[in-house]
Amino acid sequence: MLITNLISRYMKLCKAAFSAVDRAKLNKSIQTNVIEMLFLLMVIPRKCNFTQMGRYGQRGEQSYRQTAERSVNWLEMNMWLSAFAFKEGKCRNAIVIDPSFIKKSGKHTPYVGTFWSGCADAVKHGLEILGIGVIDVDLHECMMLKAVQTTLEKGEQKDQMSLYDWYAKVLEDNKNTLQRICKVLVADSAFSKKPFIDKVLNMGFHIVSRLRHDAALFYAWDGEPMGKRGRPRVKGDKIDVRNIDMSKVETLELDDASGKAYALKAWCKSLHRVVSLVIHELPNGVRRLYFSTDENMSGRDVMEYYTTRFQEEFCFRDAKQFLGLSDCQARDKRKLDFAFNTSFTALNVAKIMCKQLGMSIGRLKAQMVNAYYAQRIIDVFERNPNMPLNKESVNEIFSFAADAA
Repeated sequence: MLITNLISRYMKLCKAAFSAVDRAKLNKSIQTNVIEMLFLLMVIPRKCNFTQMGRYGQRGEQSYRQTAERSVNWLEMNMWLSAFAFKEGKCRNAIVIDPSFIKKSGKHTPYVGTFWSGCADAVKHGLEILGIGVIDVDLHECMMLKAVQTTLEKGEQKDQMSLYDWYAKVLEDNKNTLQRICKVLVADSAFSKKPFIDKVLNMGFHIVSRLRHDAALFYAWDGEPMGKRGRPRVKGDKIDVRNIDMSKVETLELDDASGKAYALKAWCKSLHRVVSLVIHELPNGVRRLYFSTDENMSGRDVMEYYTTRFQEEFCFRDAKQFLGLSDCQARDKRKLDFAFNTSFTALNVAKIMCKQLGMSIGRLKAQMVNAYYAQRIIDVFERNPNMPLNKESVNEIFSFAADAA
């Protein structure tokens, strides 16, 4: 395949995804601008902000800034892209959420403050977004659906609503659309708190997460009713994760490098409910506790759903490294929301192409940057090369510096 076809393939995917949503609120010029901005994120080699778009694009900087003020249904667009990417899977999907820190200087950006940065392992000054994605357990992939900026201010509102209450509110606002995909929600151990889980269960989701290593757990009571007054007994003896009663657990088959895993139904004191629990013992002796609020979910599913969750972290990494997730310098909430979601949408399109072509996102972007440079030079000089005759030479130019050093 001639590498010049990369640009046309990327644009076709962007247009197909955009045509899958209701575009009645956007006129044709705005639609064209949105698609072009998705394209520019893949061909701008450095910071992907509005100033750079004005330099590399066909329109002025102000045109892109005004386009970023418009509202686009990113959730529907990315749902179409995820369905396209996961068409080879077995429909074992789950919604996955995770907050991510965004670096931001200054004091006048809306909702700027101090947030936890996992990379720095410290609290830093900037912005935070809640990334909502969908994972396919069998394909071991994640596609981003939407990014929502954390808008919880300090003061009275923060006293009335905790950060996890705000996360739950975001899910509730989008639950009807998200539940068209599935009703399983996967989150890391920070979300395994009873107030958050109770809110999520009331929405109709079941959550898969991880407990603290010192969580108080009890074997589920499976004995006969004792005939006494009051509530029936729901828990038995306390679970010692270092000395498990093998008669009450199911051993899961894992690779030797993955350690050992045991599945059972257990009563969790902190959540005040029976959960489907997996005790994963790593080769180094560390034990991890995965759980699902769906008592009927198998232990293998619990473990596979949770371990696939980490694919969302790679989406954050790639969007920040290649697609300008942290580069927007605007101080308008609408523009920031537009910038975050265009980065994730462009990432989804790039991941589909990477899977089709068998290459990494870094290599794909390098080739598209080279192809865009060469095409601009050809357009300026108005001389079209003889592609069949110079196919190898053109491919060599477009692949320049595409491989990692």
